[in-house]
Amino acid sequence: MKKRVVSILAAVTLIGTLMAGCGAKDKAPDAAVSPDGGNKPEAQLVVAGNGATVENLMKDEIFKKFNEKYPDVKLSYVSGVSTEIVAKVKAQQAAPQIDLVIIEGGEQETGRKAGLWEPLVEQDIPNMKNVMDNLAISENSGVTVNFTPMGISYQAEEVKAKGLPIPESWNDLALPEMKGNITLTEISSNFGRSALIMLAYANGGNEQNMDPGFEKLKTIAGYMPTFAKSAAQLQQNLQNKSAVYTAWTMARSLVQADAGLDLEFVIPKEGAPIVPNVASKVKNAKNTAATDLFIDFLLSDEVQTLYGTKLYYHPATEVKLPDDIAQKLDFDRNKIVKTDYEAIGQNMSAWLDRFNKEIAPVTGK
Repeated sequence: MKKRVVSILAAVTLIGTLMAGCGAKDKAPDAAVSPDGGNKPEAQLVVAGNGATVENLMKDEIFKKFNEKYPDVKLSYVSGVSTEIVAKVKAQQAAPQIDLVIIEGGEQETGRKAGLWEPLVEQDIPNMKNVMDNLAISENSGVTVNFTPMGISYQAEEVKAKGLPIPESWNDLALPEMKGNITLTEISSNFGRSALIMLAYANGGNEQNMDPGFEKLKTIAGYMPTFAKSAAQLQQNLQNKSAVYTAWTMARSLVQADAGLDLEFVIPKEGAPIVPNVASKVKNAKNTAATDLFIDFLLSDEVQTLYGTKLYYHPATEVKLPDDIAQKLDFDRNKIVKTDYEAIGQNMSAWLDRFNKEIAPVTGK
């Protein structure tokens, strides 16, 4: 009799468990899962980022490798400079057409202040935990996927042939020997803006006191026929040897050296900022699961290694690069100047006005 009672109780318990399971299923259906056990991505994903070599790597390798894992996701790429991408996302706020942006840190901060990004959650993007602490982004509004230091590049043979100085200081860009030998971008570009900020630092200023930087930039403006509008124009000026010196990143310099330019890169004695490339999730965009999976993929060892070996970007994680690449990317980390992105965002409009009033009119004169 006792065994029978136990059997009945066991049966009742089993039925109750099954009914409870059915009830729970009715209330909250299980989410579809992706091959790696996470939420199933949506059918498409629109990514916006820089063009040229960055776009080529994204389309030719990163997209293809992602589709090997998630073949049902149609990937699209919108190329442009970071300022243009932020403006586009802002214009589309009511109905976002872009899901994910990968842009430079200064512009990402501008977008954060404008409320354009959805906070990232480590539970949804596990590889976020592998990103180095010093690359953290405010309010988890994005995650750094790679970075590269700013500095000065120069054509070594041209410098030697013309008896020009090897740059050691940001102030060397304002030496009289630079006349007819230098190219810089406008300060709306990160390259030009960073050079301006470091000219201020090199002369006792900072983001809150840019007078020293503008004074030096005024001198440099007289050495050039015009300020370049883009990195592509800087590259052309170096290629046709209308310029010997420029201010841009280590990554750009190394890529162009591989393409045949006789470039050397230096970080001046005053130091230089790094340029982080930050992945941010567009607020109210539709393809959230696909975005999370793609950001996590960008932080995988495979893609972090691609950034280092193909574009000479420093990985955001501690992935081990091939020895020859690691040697090329080595630099003195003590020279990193941590610029104030919030101050840059607050003051950029005033700096642009000042550039147009004080610098542009004296260019080439």
